Amino acid sequence: MDARRLAHRMRTGLRGWGGVGAMAALCALALAFALLLPLTQSSGPDGAAGSGGPGAAQGVQARAAAQCDNPQDRSLSPSSGDGSTPVIDKIKARKDRRLIVGIDTNSYRWGYLNPNNTSGAPEGFDIDLVHQIAKDLLGDPDAVSFKAIPTSRRVKAIQDDEVDMVVRTMTINCDRIKQVAFSAPYFRTGQQVLAPRTSAITGYNDTLAHKRICSADSSTALERLQADQGKGTLPTGADIGTVVPNQLDCLVKLQLGEVDAVVTDGALAASQAAQDPTVQLKGGLFSDEYYGVAMKLGSEDLIRQVNRTLQNYIKDGNWAASYEKWLHPTMDQGDKKSASATPPEAHYG
Repeated sequence: MDARRLAHRMRTGLRGWGGVGAMAALCALALAFALLLPLTQSSGPDGAAGSGGPGAAQGVQARAAAQCDNPQDRSLSPSSGDGSTPVIDKIKARKDRRLIVGIDTNSYRWGYLNPNNTSGAPEGFDIDLVHQIAKDLLGDPDAVSFKAIPTSRRVKAIQDDEVDMVVRTMTINCDRIKQVAFSAPYFRTGQQVLAPRTSAITGYNDTLAHKRICSADSSTALERLQADQGKGTLPTGADIGTVVPNQLDCLVKLQLGEVDAVVTDGALAASQAAQDPTVQLKGGLFSDEYYGVAMKLGSEDLIRQVNRTLQNYIKDGNWAASYEKWLHPTMDQGDKKSASATPPEAHYG
């Protein structure tokens, strides 16, 4: 929350007080709050992907992490086309003038390699978004260098300047906004259980007692399982010890009978159920999560540019067209649309 928001909330709370004294106290508190906001500066090696940039973006992310309500609403407002663009300028100045993007190549209909595509290029909902970002940034939707990044290395790939951004079904949460910067959300989903059709498991409930559950390393699914285990709310005897680098590895272990269930994002689980008719979603979503484009802390100009792309991508109907092409077949049931079929509304910190 910035000083203006604080002032607005306090002004609302002061209605009925009246008098100059109340407003003076309001102004003093708002000024003190503004002066205490941390200002940080991020820098990196010359020419590194996503390095440098004003410290304001990192300060915003730090403040968001400190008071982490609705982390998906903490991104920077879209670019107006004015001001300096140090990170974008470095991308444009590369000899190979391409955007370097970390993606998944194993998530059916999100980011995957279609054997029927003779070009060998990745396809999917996330890939469509990457092409739109490249088009807006560099004038060419194909000016992209794709790098396959496992689930467990998404944050590190950004921090180590291996990529400019990661577009890989990455949930915006309180822990991650301390490590990387996110765009506004571009997709809404939640955690869900995937298990064999013949299984007696019915969802994230007591039917998971004494069952072996698989999740991916550094995933929000694993975080939720560990948190519930720590609180003592995980079903009795549930074994969450199977942790894999890539989320798709859980499906393989489920197929081999090495685990009894998978916990992952419902959007990914739906795609996996479409790949293998012997497994199915069990129960509904039991969390509320949002995917965002992840970038390096301090990359203010790049963050704002991506948010402008997202704003126009949704407004122009391209988001809906991509959803219809890639996700409608797996997530919607007949005429019944999934809650994910509507793009999330953007709010900026």
